[in-house]
Amino acid sequence: MDPQAQQRTRQGVIFAIMAYTMWGISPIYFKALAAVPASEILMHRIIWSFFLLAGLIHFGQGWHCVREVLKNKTKLIYLISSSVLIGLNWLIFIWAINSNHMLEASLGYYINPLVNIILGMIFLQERLRAIQWVAVALAFLGVAIELIAFGSIPYISFALACSFGAYGLLRKKVNLDAQTGLFIETLFLVPLTIIYWVFFANSETSNLLHNSLSLNTLLILAGLVTTAPLLCFTGAATRIKLSTLGFFQYIGPSLMFILAITVYGEHLSINKIITFMFIWVALVIFSYDGIKNSMARKK
Repeated sequence: MDPQAQQRTRQGVIFAIMAYTMWGISPIYFKALAAVPASEILMHRIIWSFFLLAGLIHFGQGWHCVREVLKNKTKLIYLISSSVLIGLNWLIFIWAINSNHMLEASLGYYINPLVNIILGMIFLQERLRAIQWVAVALAFLGVAIELIAFGSIPYISFALACSFGAYGLLRKKVNLDAQTGLFIETLFLVPLTIIYWVFFANSETSNLLHNSLSLNTLLILAGLVTTAPLLCFTGAATRIKLSTLGFFQYIGPSLMFILAITVYGEHLSINKIITFMFIWVALVIFSYDGIKNSMARKK
């Protein structure tokens, strides 16, 4: 590998670590806004992300790309659908964090790669290798034990994993860069958000003029919290292989897991321990298969 390619790879690795670390510690930010209803945090996340992304596109001279997408009806339909899914995913995540369900949120993003495998098989005609079937079966077995033995099912985890998995599938169909795609998604969501803010938001924090400067600063930072890891992820994806990028995706849920049990004192019940163990074993098998398959392709 030439020195320039090595440097790009190193940069890609750094960007990947930064992206998944920011996603992993984002619950600290949302916990700081615990006094604000989840729907209002979502509202600020959409609005300030929209303005930040508009600025980035303007200075990056990317409006021509936005105009091209807006002329394409097929892409617009996909992006309208994906905007609903990402809005739903954000809302569930914010609510889960501020309702002391960070462990379930962590589990959801551990499950997500396995959900992606299943969605790829169903909608993209991707064939699962035998060892991938073992990984998926172990994950389902872990959830089945929790359901049968303890009478509970991780609804929040499944909602996060499935909504983000379906979102990823739609964005794969659109084949659009992250920055432009997220801008158009927030563009669709902003009118609904403004209607909610004007007519339905009536909490103590809904009027910015009544809030402290520190709280308003935190709310406006929602745009940066949303877009910064996304831009790092895009920087990583353009510099390293997706198969390599995939191995960093467990940083996020791992950090959430550690934060939940060490900083925020969430109880790790026996049923959650069993489910996590099965998911972790499934992911080890899944990662081993990925490494083995990648090495075989190189040969």
